[in-house]
Amino acid sequence: MTREIEVECPSCSPKEEVGHAVLKEGQSPLVRCLECGQVHAAKIKTPKAVSLKVIVSKMDISNTYKTELDSETVLQVDDELVIDDEETGVVVPILITALEVGEKRVQSTKAEDVDTIWGRAIDEITVKFSAQSGVEKTDVIEKRVPGDYEFTVGAEERVGRISLFITKIKVRDGAFRSRKGDVVPAKYVKRIFARKKGEGSGQRDFRRGPW
Repeated sequence: MTREIEVECPSCSPKEEVGHAVLKEGQSPLVRCLECGQVHAAKIKTPKAVSLKVIVSKMDISNTYKTELDSETVLQVDDELVIDDEETGVVVPILITALEVGEKRVQSTKAEDVDTIWGRAIDEITVKFSAQSGVEKTDVIEKRVPGDYEFTVGAEERVGRISLFITKIKVRDGAFRSRKGDVVPAKYVKRIFARKKGEGSGQRDFRRGPW
């Protein structure tokens, strides 16, 4: 399988990196531009491994790990990342919540520039429901699910013995999903608004009759 990299092309893109296929590895590598077909020599950077500090929150507990990444790896807030701590043997998928570079927090940067990665474990998520019962009463109900578990607006969701109809989902960026059929994975859920089955729907239960 041909390896592909991004470097500048002296023919069609001398100031901006574009895709190239590596034809020859070693001290004098040759590449072919995927844009114009030009074959030329190139300097190929060999990424070095960097050890990064990662603070992972899970429920109300935070743990600190170390993970190794290629220095050229681009990290971005809200991206998923698998932390593999060789010292502890812990492997945990996270959603990146912040990237600390010096005294600043940035949205995106290369791994070699990062001091600390902040993340939230997404192997299992505790999702909170604001469940409306009747006209004024709202109960807070929690359900623990895998991070990839999907919630759908307008669908019925069981939490223990309670049946809930999902009316709206607040995602972690502050937006809402309220259109019937909208799907949100648990790892992106901030809170789910729902109505207990048979309560407050405003619909008559015809099985019981009007009397």
